[in-house]
Parts: sequence; C-alpha cells; structure tokens
Amino acid sequence: MIDAHHHFWHYNPLEYGWINASMAVLRRDYLPADLREVARPAGIDGVISVQARQNITETDWLLALAEQQDNSGFIRGVVGWIPLVSDKVEAELDRLIDRKKLVAVRHVLQDEPDAYMARDDFNLGLSALRRFGLRYDILIYERQLPAAIAMVDRHPQQIFILDHLAKPRIKDGVLSPWRENMRELARRPNVYCKISGMVTEAEHRAWTNAQLEPYVETALEAFSPRRLMIGSDWPVCLLACDYVRWHTIARGFIAKLSAAEQARILAQTALEAYGIASS
Repeated sequence: MIDAHHHFWHYNPLEYGWINASMAVLRRDYLPADLREVARPAGIDGVISVQARQNITETDWLLALAEQQDNSGFIRGVVGWIPLVSDKVEAELDRLIDRKKLVAVRHVLQDEPDAYMARDDFNLGLSALRRFGLRYDILIYERQLPAAIAMVDRHPQQIFILDHLAKPRIKDGVLSPWRENMRELARRPNVYCKISGMVTEAEHRAWTNAQLEPYVETALEAFSPRRLMIGSDWPVCLLACDYVRWHTIARGFIAKLSAAEQARILAQTALEAYGIASS
C-alpha cells in the first residue's frame, strides 16, 4: 500500500514560518525513521515524499533521502520544487535528469493569485516538465479550481495530480461550488486526485467521519477509483489525527468498493500516476 502524500523536514522556524505557535506538534524534525515507525502498523510499504519548501536545496535533500532508502523501496518517488518561472528551469531539469526518484514537481499555488496559473512563463515551465517525463502536483484552495481547470486545459498531454481534493471547506460544511468544479476538472482524463489533507480542513478537534464522507463520495463519483489515491499529509495531519487512524478511516470510506477498485486507490493509481514501476 502506498501513502501518496507526506513530508519530511529538519525544522527551522525561519524556513517553516507557516508553522505557527498553535502547531507545536510540527515544531520538530520529521525524517524517514519517524515515518517508518508509524507506517508499518498502518500497513504502508511505500510512500511519495512531497516538497514543503520552495527551495531547490530541499529537492536535492529529498532525493538524497530517497536514494539512501533505495534498497528498501520505501520512498517510491519525490515531488520536488524547481523554479518553473525562471530561465533556469531547463538547466535544473537537465541537472536532475538522472535522479530517477524525481517523479513530479509542485509549486505552492494556494499562496499565489489565480492569475499566476495563467502566466506564460509558468506555463512554459509546465511544458518543460512533460518533455522530461515529470508530473505536476496541483496545490490549491477550492476557490482556485476554475483557474486550475484553465491551466490544465493548456496542457492536455501533461499528467496532473490534484492534492488534498483542492482543500474544500469541510469545516463549514460547504459543498458547492467545489463539487461542481471537481466534476468539471475530473472530465480531463489527464488529472488524478489525492484523498488527503482532509482532517486539517475540518475542525481539528471536533471533526467526524460523517463530515468527511460527502467530499470523499464526490471524489469517487467524479474521478472514479481509477484516478484516486490516498495520502496522509503526515506530519501535518497530526494537527487533527494520528497516522494510523487516518489510514483506517480512509480505507473505511472505500470498503464498499470491489477488491480491484480498492487496490487501485490504495496503490496502483499512485504508481500509475507518477510513472513508478511496481515492485
């Protein structure tokens, strides 16, 4: 089983300024040994490591961690960051071309205005990713879905993976227009989606499975099991839920599906979307 979304970091308050005083549990290092400790009882045997800083140094560090773990195959791939809007994008991709664990790139679009996704230089960077066989993770808030749809339409041959169901307003119980926009995005066959990051979009100490279920059901209807995968968003998920509990809940949401459909969501979709050979 694959955890399709998690992070590692050496905590530094200057580099992780978004981790505020209310997030004390995150103010420490989170490294492969820490993840293995919780992944084993959750039945997870492979993970996708995702950038948490917009810094090429972090990308190199994540790739080094993945390569150190290569014999075990625990870190199946890395979603890194490169400067897509820079004239250095091709040079960085050339430099990284032999780092086989690099499977995708992500920029924190949720912190950008919608117009960022329409920038010509950003879209040139996205075009370069396809030439190098890399995927792109979309990190946005639900209000940015229309802009993301327009961005995807400029790159019909590029594979995209939507993180965290586009962060719907679970805490407020709002489904529209998120639901309609998700259905529209899912009409693009080159887009996959992660069931992840949900508990931190709900009330951290008071969320229930019933509050999450309509969002999972919408994702299942829109993307089908063939284009869905599960990620923990560890360690960020610890703000609202421990690792094993999240994976137990997520599997409960898909328990009604056939064995083949569950296998897609639990492993095969992630491997396919990121172009990773199954081991």
